[in-house]
Amino acid sequence: MMRSTVSATDDPDPLWVQAANIIRAQITDGDLPPGRRLPAERELCLQLGVSRVTLRKALQQLVEEGALRSSHGRGWYVAQPQAEPEWPNTLESFTETAHRKGLEPTSVVLRAEVRPASLDESEEFGVVAGTEVFHLVRVRLLDGVPIGIDDSRVPLPFAPGIDGVDFSDASLLDELAARGATPLQADSMIEARGSSAEHAGPLGLTEGAPVLVMRQVLEDGAGRVVLITTITYRGDRYRLHTTFARPNGHRPL
Repeated sequence: MMRSTVSATDDPDPLWVQAANIIRAQITDGDLPPGRRLPAERELCLQLGVSRVTLRKALQQLVEEGALRSSHGRGWYVAQPQAEPEWPNTLESFTETAHRKGLEPTSVVLRAEVRPASLDESEEFGVVAGTEVFHLVRVRLLDGVPIGIDDSRVPLPFAPGIDGVDFSDASLLDELAARGATPLQADSMIEARGSSAEHAGPLGLTEGAPVLVMRQVLEDGAGRVVLITTITYRGDRYRLHTTFARPNGHRPL
């Protein structure tokens, strides 16, 4: 039950804004918890004292804010909070991104082994074939929610001793920096795919569900390729935010 109704005279805001504010306050106060279905539109109109057109404008605004979600033919629901960090526009680690967003990063290590570099890897890293490579595969989580699977490879001569680190909570980029192999530049490629059976389970997905795959080749200040990583993100948990600008002086025709 809504605790107040909108006012056409006492509040300078439009009626739909007032209605949205009342519902938002109910969500913030916990009176409408995540997953709760809102009362039927007719009932909400009576409780708030607004028309259906005004109500729907308020509800749509809350959907755009991420506070509500609509289900066709079923009504309006309070949205479940989701960890949806954005890729930064600067090079930073998963751990740094998480902390910047106020989230707690953890990892489940699936593989941590040292093996000889393949011929392809020796070419990618610019090392002799057979050079020891540290291969690390982790499920990355934010506040306990699986976000992606990180498959990383590091030439061991560039970061000696890194194979002895517990990467369930350590940052790979921090450990590289501590060994004088700070990644300063990343060549990145991002593409959409369907989840493989191998990745679907750890990410809590069905096989074929949408994922975003980012492959990065990271170099240090000396131009050495110190890390090659492929991260498979849940398509519903991550998004890319970037900025585009025209060159200075360009004028559209």
